[in-house]
This record gives sequence, C-alpha cells and structure tokens, in this order.
Amino acid sequence: MNLDIIGDIHGCYDELLELLDRLGYVWNDSIPVHPNGRKLAFVGDLPDRGPKSLEVINLVYELVVKHHDAYYVPGNHCNKFYRFLKGSKVQITHGLETTAAEYEALSTREQKKVRNKFTTLYDKSPLYHQLDNGGVVIAHAGIREDYIGRDDKKVKTFVLYGDITGEKHDDGSPVRKDWAQQYNGKAWIVYGHTPVKEPRIINNTINIDTGAVFGNNLTALRYPEMETVSVPATSMPFVPEKFRSFE
Repeated sequence: MNLDIIGDIHGCYDELLELLDRLGYVWNDSIPVHPNGRKLAFVGDLPDRGPKSLEVINLVYELVVKHHDAYYVPGNHCNKFYRFLKGSKVQITHGLETTAAEYEALSTREQKKVRNKFTTLYDKSPLYHQLDNGGVVIAHAGIREDYIGRDDKKVKTFVLYGDITGEKHDDGSPVRKDWAQQYNGKAWIVYGHTPVKEPRIINNTINIDTGAVFGNNLTALRYPEMETVSVPATSMPFVPEKFRSFE
C-alpha cells in the first residue's frame, strides 16, 4: 500500500496544492490523482487559523466521500467545527473564529452545502485508520499501542487531544505527556496535533505537523518509503506559537 499522508493543514489550501504538486499528483475530475496509484491520507485538523479552511474541507470531502479515493481522520479542530455546525455551544476561539467567519460570510444555501459536506465527512470517518494490514495507524494526536482496536471515550480523547494531563501551559494550551517515548508497537503511528519544526521520528512513530499555519512547513510522509516531503508556508496567517517538545 502506497500512501502520502499529509499533516495538519489548518486552512493552508495554497500550501496543500503546492505539496500535492511536489508529490506528483495531477488533477482529474476536480481531484488530485497520482499516476502511480498512490493514495492520500489526512491526519486531521483541516480547518481553523488559516485563510481557506472551507476549500480544504471541500477538497477532502470530494476525495474521501464522493470519490472514495483517500483516507481522513478527524482532529480536535475538526471536532470543534463539527460541533459548531451541529449547533452546540462552543467557544469561537483558538482558530475557530477564522473558519466561522468564512462560513458566516456565505449565503444560507452555501452554508447548508458546507454543513452537509463536513458533517457527512466527519460522521463517515473513524477515530483512526489501521491501514496496510495494520502496518500503519493514522491518528490525529497519536495512539497508545493498547488502544489500537478500541473506540471508547478514553481512546477518542487520546486520538483527538493526545496524552493530556489536565494541566495548562502559561499560554493556556494543555500539557501533554510524551506518549511516543513509551510506544513499543510494530505498527507505524503517523500523527500530528503538536507542531514541531521538523518531522519527529521516535519508536515507530512520526509527527508530521510541522506548523504550516505558524509560518513553517506543510509536510507529507511517503509510506512505506518513510520519506518526508515539505513545502514552506507562503504566509503566516496565525500568530506563531512555541514549537515545543512534549513537556
């Protein structure tokens, strides 16, 4: 199985298009297709902070739902936008304000289209993907070995938010344990969520969220080659945050 797994996009649609070009995809019937039959996969956090969240969502919907030609797992920002679209009470902060502004600028008819597409995409997607006969697991914030195969509430919290402790950093972001240090599984775990300056490989895990929306890079992992391909951010649409190791 040959995959190109793309890290957290966060509305950086122009960078996504450049990365697809670098990976060798060509456009056919309004979607990117690889001439060698490679498939795209997305680690979540399609919207928020960047300037073109709805365009990112539309493309992934077309690939995953309409054409059944890619894989997607939701991230915590996807979860929050889903709850926003469902009418739940959520705080319009931490990047959701950019996606909400895009959405609210649309006509009622166009809003309905976006709402139907994204909620369908979200509802049809698993918490994490086990692909290549279990050789690779794609989970937004990662997953512990003993959680693979489960889909209970504890697992959902982990794959969306990471190994959170309940404590907060000074900037309000959650403190997360470095679960990858203890991972001993044979399957590769491909994830994002915590932005790092360079792809971070440890114990058969790789973090490919290289902070495009913070002015760094958008990164893809070629699997099974385990090669990364990155393109630089064309702008810095969101205030930079600290690229932190796990603390």
